[in-house]
Amino acid sequence: MGAARTAARKATLYGFKSCDMVRKAMKWLDEHQVAYEFVDYRREALDPKVVDDWFARAGWENVFNRNSTTFKELPESEKTGITPAKARRMILAETNLIKRPLLDTGSDILLGFKAETWSKALGK
Repeated sequence: MGAARTAARKATLYGFKSCDMVRKAMKWLDEHQVAYEFVDYRREALDPKVVDDWFARAGWENVFNRNSTTFKELPESEKTGITPAKARRMILAETNLIKRPLLDTGSDILLGFKAETWSKALGK
């Protein structure tokens, strides 16, 4: 009997199409022939379990985008005392609080787009 072959897991890119960095990431993935699924979290509600997985694998502080305009426009009371649970609630209510793009390769989570980092992580 031959060894069973398992198909390589397709990467998943999270973001929204109107974001310049997401478009750059998509172009890079296409040019480097990286198979991926795109999830536009402005059109599809995020499963809370996905956010929990990101937090467990990458750390909530890395996923949560304190540099976004959305975060900066929040009342001061919302910006303070952020815990993992509060960050989760905030992200599920407002996806602009996720660093983007976010690429889940199955083994790694890449946050933000830097061609050199992605090339190294994806062996391209």
